[in-house]
Amino acid sequence: MKTMPRTVTVGLDGSRESRAAAEWAAREAELRDLPLKLLHVWEPAPEPMAQASLLDAGTRQHWRERIPREAAEAVRLRHPEVEVAVEQLPGRPADVLVKAAESAELLVLGSRGLGGPVGFLVGSVGLSVVAHVDRPVVLVRSTEPAADGHGTAPKDTPSAATAVRPVVLGLDVEHPDEALIAFAFESAARRGTSLRVVHTWYPPPYYAYGTPVNPALNEALALSAEAELAKALSPWRARFPDVDVVEVTRYGSPAEHLVEASRDASLIVVGRCARRIPVGAHIGHTAHSVLHHATVPVAVVPHD
Repeated sequence: MKTMPRTVTVGLDGSRESRAAAEWAAREAELRDLPLKLLHVWEPAPEPMAQASLLDAGTRQHWRERIPREAAEAVRLRHPEVEVAVEQLPGRPADVLVKAAESAELLVLGSRGLGGPVGFLVGSVGLSVVAHVDRPVVLVRSTEPAADGHGTAPKDTPSAATAVRPVVLGLDVEHPDEALIAFAFESAARRGTSLRVVHTWYPPPYYAYGTPVNPALNEALALSAEAELAKALSPWRARFPDVDVVEVTRYGSPAEHLVEASRDASLIVVGRCARRIPVGAHIGHTAHSVLHHATVPVAVVPHD
């Protein structure tokens, strides 16, 4: 029995955000030498609402077919070397996307921009999908100024003549999951760019309250964090000798430092514990904050 190749799959809903996601996914499919699947999910309206609609069934069908068709035409025009397939499925978008991720190497979704420093609204569908799939998910902003990962030219426009900006990985050295680290190193290697690994630390709980500021202690803890990060990355440096790795240790919130790092990055990579809890899956505080406030595409990689 012939095994079907995995795909880079992107969810389409006709929005500007999903079109940006399709463009990012096409470039990623090209980098990975994988086919691209454009998945348009439409949720059937209840019969009373369908009958009350001002649009007849034929017109609704026309618009359902137009969304993926136009997206496919745009992708094929800009990326003729990428094999593109289109699929339309009815159902609840989150459920259909979670199912589609099972046969995907990577799932890509759009994220609605709010503008300014507020960040962007991921939305209930995106958060639900991220929390339940067992494959990496990338969320892409429609307002990302240099979505191809290149830096900007003097007039603040993306330029292929500039270097690709770094991939940024948020890493907890106490739980350095291999799937997460591998995804980040491979992403940097494919783009021919550097990898910036951010690890944050806090003093142990028993130092947190009622303890005077101790510069010597803070320096010792910072040096310890640097040593732990270097140890966690040592085998990966050997495995990816062509990837320039920059190790960064900071005191404080990992989400805040990762959002700050996103301003000069092509991609942010964060982890999500795949463990289920009684009330359902969750993505964790750091991933949740980065998804809402990072200024570039964010990859969420599930791990044990």
